[in-house]
Parts: sequence; C-alpha cells; structure tokens
Amino acid sequence: MISKSDSFDSSKNSLNVNIESFDENLDSDKPTWKDECAVFGVWNDPEASHMTYLGLFALQHRGQESSGIVTLDGQSHIEKKGLGLVGEVFSEADLKALSGRAAVGHNRYSTTGNNIISNYQPLTANLLTGPLALAHNGNLINDKELKKELKEQGSIFQGTSDTEVLLHLLAKDQRTDLVECLKTALKKLKGAYSFVILSKDSLIAARDPYGFRPMVLGKRKHEEGESWVIASETCAFDLIGAELIREIAPGEIIKIDDKGLTSEIFDTRTKQAQCIFEHVYFSRPDSNVFGLNVYSTRKEMGKALARENNIDADLVIPVPDSGIPSALGFSQESKIPFELGIIRNHYIGRTFIQPSQSIRSFGVKIKLNPQADILRGKRIIVIDDSLVRGTTSKKIISLLRHAGAKEVHFLVACPPTVSPCYYGVDTPEKDQLIAANHTLNQIRDFIGADSLAYLSHEGLLSSVAKAPRQGFCSACFTEDYPEM
Repeated sequence: MISKSDSFDSSKNSLNVNIESFDENLDSDKPTWKDECAVFGVWNDPEASHMTYLGLFALQHRGQESSGIVTLDGQSHIEKKGLGLVGEVFSEADLKALSGRAAVGHNRYSTTGNNIISNYQPLTANLLTGPLALAHNGNLINDKELKKELKEQGSIFQGTSDTEVLLHLLAKDQRTDLVECLKTALKKLKGAYSFVILSKDSLIAARDPYGFRPMVLGKRKHEEGESWVIASETCAFDLIGAELIREIAPGEIIKIDDKGLTSEIFDTRTKQAQCIFEHVYFSRPDSNVFGLNVYSTRKEMGKALARENNIDADLVIPVPDSGIPSALGFSQESKIPFELGIIRNHYIGRTFIQPSQSIRSFGVKIKLNPQADILRGKRIIVIDDSLVRGTTSKKIISLLRHAGAKEVHFLVACPPTVSPCYYGVDTPEKDQLIAANHTLNQIRDFIGADSLAYLSHEGLLSSVAKAPRQGFCSACFTEDYPEM
C-alpha cells in the first residue's frame, strides 16, 4: 500500500508521460468491454424465441450494442437482428414471428469489426449443408491471416468481424457432416471462442481448447417434455427456470438434435486459460462461472485484500455496483463496518441527453451520488473491482472529499492492469493503461487518495483456488499470454 506519507521524488521518475493527459479525453476507469458477448441457444422448446429473448435479457451485461435471434422452423431459419438493447430490438410481434422449436441468440459488443448491420449476430449463411446461424463470444487472434488466405481463395466478406472467418471455413468444406467440417475449421482458429451454431437440423456448441470464455449446458422442463439450453452464464438459466447440467468443457463440441445429445473433445491442451477477469468484473455476481460462484469469489478477493492491507479506518464503502461483493468481504475480514456510502442511479441509459455544456462537468455525479450524512468526518476505505485509466476513480474521490470524508483510502480488488487483452475483453492499449505507465505513488496522487493498494496476483489466484479446472489467463495483469 502506498500512502501520502511515503516520500516520492518525481524528478527521479524516468517516465515522460503526462499523467494528467489520462483525464483529458477518457472518462471511464473501466475498459470498453467489447466482444465480451453473450451467446444463447435452445433446442426442442415450444417457446424457443421467448426463452432466447429472456436468456439474452439476463445476459445483457455481456453486450449492449446489438442483439439478434434466429429460429428454426422446419428446416428454414427466421431471423431478427437490430441495434440496441434486447428490449429495444424485439417486440412481442417479433417473438411471435420467430416461430419454431429451436433458436440461437446473441448480444454484442465489438472488439473486432465496426458497428454495422453485417456484423450483427447471429451471422447467417446458406451453405452446402443448408442454412446456418452462428453466434460467437470471444476474439480470434489470427483472423487477419485467415481472412487474407480466404480472400486469396475467392471468399467475399460481408462484414468486418472476426466471426465471419468461421462461416467461410465451413463454406469451403465440401463434406456434408457439419460436425466434421467444424472440427477441421476450429483447428485453424487461434484465440478465444465459445460458438453456438443452429443448422437445419441441429444445435451445436463449441468451446476453444483453452477455455477462455464460459459456456454452460442446461435443461428446461415444460409441458411437452424437456428442452436443451446453452448459455454464456448460468444467470440465464435462473431466469427461464432451467437446470444447470454442467459446464461445456474446453475443446468440446456438443451436438443436439432430435436423436439427443452427443459430445466429443476435438482438441485438448495441457494448459487451461480461463479468463480471470470474468470473476473480477465481467460476469454477473449471481452466475456460476468456471465452476465457481462469482459473488463468492469476489468476496474472497475482498478478504484477501484486507489480509494484505491493515488500514485504520471507520468505514468500508464500495464503488457500486461491481465493488460491492469485494467490499463486503473486506469488511467481514477486517471487522470495519460496511456502508453504502455511494448510491448509484440505475436508470442512466446509453442515450442519456446532456442538454447543455454547462452540466457536462457533472460527469460521474450523474451516476454516482455520495451520502454526506454517512461520510462526513469519517476515514473511509473505498473498494473498487479494478482501476484501468484512473479517471473515474479520481472523480469519485473528489466527490467523497466534497461530501466531507476525512480520509479516503482507495483499494482495488485485483492487481494493476498493465497490458491489453487479445481474447475478447477490449482493454485499452498499453499507453492508455495508467498502471503500465506510472508508479503507484503517481497513480495515488493522480486520483487524490490518501493511500492506494491493489490486490496481489497471489491473492487474486487464491480467490479462485477451488475451481474444478485449474489454469487461468491473467495476462492483463502479468503480460503472460497463453497463445501469442
């Protein structure tokens, strides 16, 4: 932990980057979480489109740029895709028109590819094997090389996303067994992927052999029997009343059709690389991801943070909402009282209008409001899940001091983010990551805290130590990339 009492001679710092530049053009601590998408699939359900709509609604946090559903009616596909949130894209009439007993759905952000309609997923095509709809969560790191190779062979790409590469690889395979075609294509891909595919007669799921992105299998009972369900996170099952069967394994292909479910491992790796940031920030706290409850792991991060930092303070408060579980864990371990010292406005949407320049300086106050009656005269510990650029943290601390906080100690429930992610979490480039370019002292002074501390890498790993499958990707903290 670095406090303001620690001596620091800035003249000896060899960094030439102006730390104030982080505050001029960037207004968020969090990465622009893109292509951390949501996928959903259902087979043999009389309400397939409605179940997919609800599943995507539960997974809205994984993608807020566009949403799409494709259903299977007989051997034909019906599709509806659009820009915006799930509730904005689909009407009740749309869901009724999306007839059929099988469906695949997608919520999207975009790390690779622009925000154009040809990039909205599920992507669709008519192949030798029939109509096909493809939804993807993750990021391919060799898509540029594959696109160049495919274009040289005559492929014409409609969009700019990496996902379209798989469609072209499948289209070039002349075999009629889709799973065999898929196995060949997947072995050419590098990076993170959880795919859900709807063909003319089956629902298929495939997960990369490192297991970067989560994907789970479930069942839903209804009056006519049972349906199979596939989703990025278990919170989607909770909403539709489905039972979790198991996690889809890294390197596994699952095929579901009228004959039932078949499974095979198409590729195995001795090293797993499950994205640890799913537990730090991205997944919903009520989900079970990689076999662990996210809420519980975030509390463990807070407890580990408390064991590593002994601070004399009056209150522990979270930065809502993502900092709440870690703050609770810190409070329980340290015995320092927990309070909701900051209240979040949950009704600020993507289209919030700022009617005049004069109120734009309100910034973070639009979403977060400190409670002066709780904070006044208190020494407070503020817990956040991550600190990427530092700009929002700086504004929050300023608000807390204005509300009367006597001391503000800022603690982060993960290690310093020092490198970008290439597997589906669109963190900024290295020159925009404050911890990659500045010392702990500089960051502390920039955000205006009395002290600053991060959770150690060892403390972070201890919070997920009970995972059934060991092996996590934490390259954003270590620069140790599993596949580069």
